[in-house]
Amino acid sequence: MNDITTAPVPKYETLLLTRKGRLLTITINRPESFNAVNLKLHEELAEVFVFAAADHCSDVIVLTGAGKAFSAGGDISHISNNASHPELFDEEVRLAKRIVFSQLDLDKPLICRMNGHAVGLGASLALFCDIIYAADHAKIGDPHVNVGLVAGDGGAIIWPQRIGLCRSKEFLLTGELLNAKDAANIGLINAAVPADELDAKVDALCEKLLTGAQTAIRSTKVLLNMETKRIAHALMDTGLAYEALTVRSADHREAVAAMKEKRAPVFGRK
Repeated sequence: MNDITTAPVPKYETLLLTRKGRLLTITINRPESFNAVNLKLHEELAEVFVFAAADHCSDVIVLTGAGKAFSAGGDISHISNNASHPELFDEEVRLAKRIVFSQLDLDKPLICRMNGHAVGLGASLALFCDIIYAADHAKIGDPHVNVGLVAGDGGAIIWPQRIGLCRSKEFLLTGELLNAKDAANIGLINAAVPADELDAKVDALCEKLLTGAQTAIRSTKVLLNMETKRIAHALMDTGLAYEALTVRSADHREAVAAMKEKRAPVFGRK
């Protein structure tokens, strides 16, 4: 019988897959850009959870980031390109939907090892995981509004599911980032621990899950995700349509220009 630790995994440009027994780790692997999401990463994220679901050699999946960040959100060059050519965003809508639904459809436990900041889409990737353990220096938030966009690619779905509508409105309407300790205190994530304790915390959880009753664990996750999936099906198309409108807005173009010029944006321009 082949050693499952050496069972082949797909090769990606922006993701690194590794095995340890029946644990599969997916690492967002653009450390030079703080794991910001460009078109290639969008494409590969839309594929990797489909692979993980079908992978017969794993029972638990960990999602983490290489280097200092979990994911800094949208890559500035990618955001700028979409602002100049909004039809490109329209083509990415299918990718955004596949990322969200492939995370929700994955019946294996999906654990987020949030080793650093998780921002925008990076925050959504973390929050659509089942359990999130973060290094206590990390921050998390969805500042779509701060670049003139609607959080239509998942934020408006998952934040209320985790912390309720009242608090979600505060954070999604302001784009404010929370430190990991505050995020844990309000139930947005599960725990914030010192960075040098993060691996031990994640490893202990994974070991507990790996030695558990796999059919019961997977079926329980499927049951728990049913309401979130219902909400995602109800909101995703509308959310992405609103985001597509704001990609075409003067406020978004101003936000992109401000980022390039390293200044504060001035919104409300016609």
